[in-house]
Amino acid sequence: MEVLRVASNKIPDVVIRRMVTYLRILREIPPGSKEYISSSEMGEWAAVNSAQVRKDLALFGEFGKQGVGYPVQALTEELVRILRADRDIPVAVFGIGELGTALVRYLTGRRRSDPKYPFVISALFDSDPAKIGTNVEGLTIELLESWSEDKNRKEVKIALITVPAGAAQEVADRAYRLGIKGFLNFAPTKLRLPPDARVVNADVTHQLQELAYYL
Repeated sequence: MEVLRVASNKIPDVVIRRMVTYLRILREIPPGSKEYISSSEMGEWAAVNSAQVRKDLALFGEFGKQGVGYPVQALTEELVRILRADRDIPVAVFGIGELGTALVRYLTGRRRSDPKYPFVISALFDSDPAKIGTNVEGLTIELLESWSEDKNRKEVKIALITVPAGAAQEVADRAYRLGIKGFLNFAPTKLRLPPDARVVNADVTHQLQELAYYL
């Protein structure tokens, strides 16, 4: 199995999204139940054709055997490395309202049930004085203004933005200045950050409105 090292900025976003889907498919296979998986099987589960699966994987190396398929265990391990999910990734949540609290509990529960789950909630922030100093899942809610760059000892990599739209940009700007470069934005607004920041928008209302059109 030959693995290629490709610069992350050379791979289209849509390919990375499919690679995440392929990894999820592989992880859902019960251990020891299947030694090999074909591109046709992966394509069916990922809702793409088999040629697309082969093309995507070929961008990163040679993983399969013609006429046999891809070794499930080895391919799973390689995709984990390719997607950089073989390490703990500290995450901070900004805005501990109902959504922020639910995300903290969900992600903490995932980590508790699967120690290999890479995303670790390591800091919680809010602006409500009544919440500062209280705990969610064993983590103390802090005031964002009290955090400085040299205090970012946990080296948070990803920020979950769950504050109201009017506060989202200011919060994201401050998080960026603290050295955070990855943002999962749940606020119903677009964030404007420097080019080296990566923003993924998860506006639930927007997506519901898209679905409503087709019903």
